[in-house]
Parts: sequence; C-alpha cells; structure tokens
Amino acid sequence: MTQETPPGWYPDPGQTSDGPATERWWDGKAWTERTRPAGSAAAWGPPEQVASPGDAGPYPVYPPYPAQPPTGTRRGRTGIAVAVAVVVLASIGVGVYALADSGNGKDDAATSQGPGGQGGPFGGNGGSGGSGGSGGASPSPRGSEAPRIESGSVTDSIDGISLPVPDDWYGQEIQVGASVTSNDSYACPGDTSQKCTKGGAYSAPALALGTKGSTAEAVAKADIEANAEQSYGGKTYGSITSHDVLDSEAVTVAGQKGYRVRWKAVTSKGSDGYVESLAFPSPANPQQIVVVRFGVDVEEGQSVIDDITKGIKVSTGGGSGQDV
Repeated sequence: MTQETPPGWYPDPGQTSDGPATERWWDGKAWTERTRPAGSAAAWGPPEQVASPGDAGPYPVYPPYPAQPPTGTRRGRTGIAVAVAVVVLASIGVGVYALADSGNGKDDAATSQGPGGQGGPFGGNGGSGGSGGSGGASPSPRGSEAPRIESGSVTDSIDGISLPVPDDWYGQEIQVGASVTSNDSYACPGDTSQKCTKGGAYSAPALALGTKGSTAEAVAKADIEANAEQSYGGKTYGSITSHDVLDSEAVTVAGQKGYRVRWKAVTSKGSDGYVESLAFPSPANPQQIVVVRFGVDVEEGQSVIDDITKGIKVSTGGGSGQDV
C-alpha cells in the first residue's frame, strides 16, 4: 500500500498462516483496526470508527490486536425483516380468524382436504362438484361433526343468506359459509381411493376464496376457472381437457344484483360437469361480495343449479335456515 491508495478493504498485511484469511480497512493513509473475512459478499462501506495511527509511510503498519468489523448494521436489518414478517403473518392470522370465527367462541381452525366430494368445501362431506378437489387444505366446517340438514335450508351466517336443500341432498354450515351436497357418491374415476359426489354447492366471501374483484361481475368471471379446477380438475377426473361457456349474465339473488358464469367442464375421465360461479353483494354487508360455487355432474342436469339459485334467501336465522 502507498499513501495514494484509495480507502478500501485490502488483504490484511498482518495475516498469518493460522486461521481464515482476513481483509483490513485502509483509510487512504494508514491501516485501521477494522478487519473482516476475506472475500465477503457484502459490500461493507467504511467502518464507523477508523483508527489514525499517524503517518504510516509507504508500508503502513498494522495493529497487533485487530478488532472485528462491527456487525450492528447487518443484525439490525435482520431484526427489521423478522419484525415485518411477524407483523404480516399476524395480519394474515387476524384476517383468517375474522372469517373463521363462528360467533360461538370456538376455534374453527382445523383443516382438511379441499372442496368436493371427499373433503367437502372447506372440509366436511359436501362439495362444489363431483370431485375431492385439488385445492389442498381449506378451513373445516364448524366442528368435525357439523350437523346435516336433510331438508329446508341451511344458513350462511357470515353472508346473511340461506341455501335451499334440494331433495336427496343435505346441508351443512361450514366455517365461512354454508354447503349443500348430493347424497349420491361414487369412487372417483381418476382416483378410486377418493369419493366423488354427483353435485354440490357452497357459499363463502370472495375474500375467503382469494377471488379478486370489486363488482359481482368481476368476481364471478375471476372465480370460475378456480371453481372448475377445484370441482373437476386434478387427478379425480383425469384433468379438464376443455370447457364451454354456457352462461355469463346478470342475475338477481336474494334481492341483490349479481352475476353468474356457467361452464361445462369436459374431463378426460368419468363424468363431465356443470360448474357455476355466482357472485352478489352480501345482504349482511353490501361491501362484501359473496360467491356461491356450484359443481354438478352433467347427468344430473342444470336445473338443480337454477333451483338452488332461486331458493337463496336473506337470512338472520340459525342452522335451520330461518328466512326473513
């Protein structure tokens, strides 16, 4: 080093053969007491405190007891990152709990396989469509043994509506809404270890489904693909090979101006399916869009979807679906 050498990290002139190689900070005039491991990836700037031993001459001397470079800055950044992560996770947890809270003070955070026959929508035994679904873990129904409602209607207390229970179907309250499911089940054609149902529907806030959109039309159009994949995609029906758009139109549901999109999903194995995403403002909270996802084997026809839609009512009742 010469006095004209600019400040920076350079090979430690006092490095011995013992121990890992180090670099020492040259302040432009003399060696300082600050060192760091050689070849460090981080581009550390000048140390906060720089020793000034005076005129070091053309070959500056090094201190006999070098100190390690300060680590406060890097440690601080890590701490901030961890703190931010904790805040984000806590926020997510609050949102999930707000949706999951059934109002009875119980924790409904259990999970099970996603919508459709085997796991049911948000767990349970019912489903939006024939399959066990490919959507992975989802919130469970209210308790592992949510009571079955065999007739009448089932209440979605989160969204302030009730769903009618068709003949030979049953209803259940689920963690973030309500479901109705066909009693007819069979071994899934693509995966016989799972059970599929001939039809089902469930309601939930668009927020809970992760469906984006500020209007009913936008939400319905954004949700239909995920609905189709959840109901008839994955291994249970050997994947969806194509689809036909049957309806995309405005509708009125429970007195609310909504929108629906209906597809016929063509599968590579077993039955094809009718899937529909129906979206409308929640009567309980107009700022909240509720989605009703339908999935029905084509052999069952489309009329059951229409009948359920017509039977959706505003409700403030309990699980028996007492309409107002």
